[in-house]
Amino acid sequence: MSKQKLIPELRFPEFVNEGEWDVIELNELGVLINGLTYSPDDVRKKGLLVLRSSNVQNGLIDFNDCVYVRTDIPGANLSKPNDILVCVRNGSKNLIGKNAIIPKGLPLATHGAFMTIFRATNPEFVFQLFQTDFYDTQVKADLGATINSINGKNFLKYEFPVPENTQEQQKIASCLSSLDEVIAAHSQKLALLKDHKKGLMQNLFPQAGENVPKYRFPEFEEDGEWGKSKLTEHIDLLSGFAFQSIFFSEMGKKLLTPKNFTKNGAADFNNGNTKYTTEVCDRKYICSENDLLLLLTDLTPSCELLGKPVMLKKHDGEVLLNQRIVKVLFKSDFHRGFLLQFFLTDIFHQRMKDTASGSTVRHSSNKIVLDTELYYPLNPKEQQKIASCLSSLDALITAQAEQIAQLKLHKKGLMQGLFPKIKD
Repeated sequence: MSKQKLIPELRFPEFVNEGEWDVIELNELGVLINGLTYSPDDVRKKGLLVLRSSNVQNGLIDFNDCVYVRTDIPGANLSKPNDILVCVRNGSKNLIGKNAIIPKGLPLATHGAFMTIFRATNPEFVFQLFQTDFYDTQVKADLGATINSINGKNFLKYEFPVPENTQEQQKIASCLSSLDEVIAAHSQKLALLKDHKKGLMQNLFPQAGENVPKYRFPEFEEDGEWGKSKLTEHIDLLSGFAFQSIFFSEMGKKLLTPKNFTKNGAADFNNGNTKYTTEVCDRKYICSENDLLLLLTDLTPSCELLGKPVMLKKHDGEVLLNQRIVKVLFKSDFHRGFLLQFFLTDIFHQRMKDTASGSTVRHSSNKIVLDTELYYPLNPKEQQKIASCLSSLDALITAQAEQIAQLKLHKKGLMQGLFPKIKD
């Protein structure tokens, strides 16, 4: 494969006559810098920053989870701007190979032993190579069935199509980097919207030990304390049906499974995990627009989805209620949008985590949900006002997330055109 020569579908006009690209090994584009092995005794509150896998988030360096060691520690290779930080060993295979380019202005830093630095002659271009399918395919092939690490020697033998003209490399890198900057700006806006909603919810719902929220809309300030009751006084729960895998197919009725749940109260049927079944079941398991559902089993390591709700939208269509998911049946005149937002609070989520059973896969139960205490405004109009305020913010968050998804899709298509396809 190393002797292949290729031409991309898209090419900037000034490079149309530059000829074919070569397929070369990564070692021709730069060098690897090994990471630092340190002990707990080396850790300090301040000092030399050690970049780890948690510092790589969505292709960017993140400083929310930092570890520092003493500055005189031996064996530390200092990081430089435009170095590419790569995760080469981790307990999760999904994190192997993830990478970010180190920005200017980074404090004194090195990187941990489970990471490596690739120091390239044209770092912006190589970073874009690390975002391609060529890269992902070689990382997955390198891992095999059980090993959660990349061998440095193998890594340097990864092959990529590269134009000989360094100016063409830079043009491609600049084009894609500018799109990365747009995506990063929109991602920052999304994060701010989420933070704004989180802060708003902390003020609109009573916190632990309180029976009224910190903030009330002016028209409800004289309405007195909120009511207090257990959820069982307002709702009942219908448990999902245990659909058999032998009936799963590419046609039939759409199933709602744990993989369709998100952290924001909306269902996701576009993640490639949607299942269909031809199995016949009772009509009570058919769910549709405005039905409120809760997830009682969490497959994620951090238990971030346990107890998360979904309010079905019109575009979701009819779905079947699968096992380990429950449908909320209202027994009183309670605003379902308000209850949706309560299910999204940190207080409810923390209760679900604290009372969950199981070690790897975490489970909750109907009883735990129904026994949950709830503070709520007695005036239905205040319930509706809170629900409307927060749901309008949810709509902005959803729209922003969709815009980012479209930008990422646009970049993926652009990369498929700017990089030639390698034939087996």
